[in-house]
Amino acid sequence: MFSRLREDIACIRERDPAARSNWEVLTCYPGLHAVLWHRLAHAFWVRGWRWAGRFSSHLGRWLTGIEIHPGATIGRRVFIDHGMGVVIGETAEVGDDCTIYQGVTLGGTSLTKGAKRHPTLGRGVIVSAGAKVLGGFTVGDGARVGSNAVLMQAVPAGATAVGIPARIVQKSGDAAREQAAAKMGFSAYGVTQGDDPVAQAMKGLIDNASGHEHQIALLWQAIEKLSARSRELPVADCVPDDACTTERFDAEELNRLVK
Repeated sequence: MFSRLREDIACIRERDPAARSNWEVLTCYPGLHAVLWHRLAHAFWVRGWRWAGRFSSHLGRWLTGIEIHPGATIGRRVFIDHGMGVVIGETAEVGDDCTIYQGVTLGGTSLTKGAKRHPTLGRGVIVSAGAKVLGGFTVGDGARVGSNAVLMQAVPAGATAVGIPARIVQKSGDAAREQAAAKMGFSAYGVTQGDDPVAQAMKGLIDNASGHEHQIALLWQAIEKLSARSRELPVADCVPDDACTTERFDAEELNRLVK
């Protein structure tokens, strides 16, 4: 019991720069208190003492603002940071080394008793503030769920999911990105630059349109020169009035608008 408690305190001090001492973590961190209350409630639950489990869970919720059903499975070194408003359902499974922020719901969408209704989080998953993970699917090892996302589908290991409904926008298979992330350190809220898929798509379209504008302007300039030389006509007679021979497309301005 004490070895697990030391693990819990150490993981909090590692992930939260505001933690100044073991004593502060032990006495002032509701996420730690909620996990300890859950261990008691879960012990009652698995022994068939269901009322005792639910009542212990209820006391833990009242004291910490974090509601963990006694039937949920919580792994080692799980850090619930701030924690107010976190809800973890009966059939949820939270793997080792996960980090969960305030306002997160690990909820269910099915009313079938006895079924797997709540999500399973793999090892090292980060679920950011306000995210809702709903359903009996698996979020793979090392995945991240962005703030306020509503996730209703499985997430591959190492991926990032953002948005409403959540979309998978990034995987950890890219060695270069992993290397850069390691240099930057722990990503506290599970978000990085360029996570928004809508903004990424808009920027791609803007850049593509800018390239077309440039090519068209070059073509008309070439036509101007060729026509003027071959026919010895004034430039105004060689190129239609509506031809765009200079670029007016401001890609940088439009990119700034979608940031």
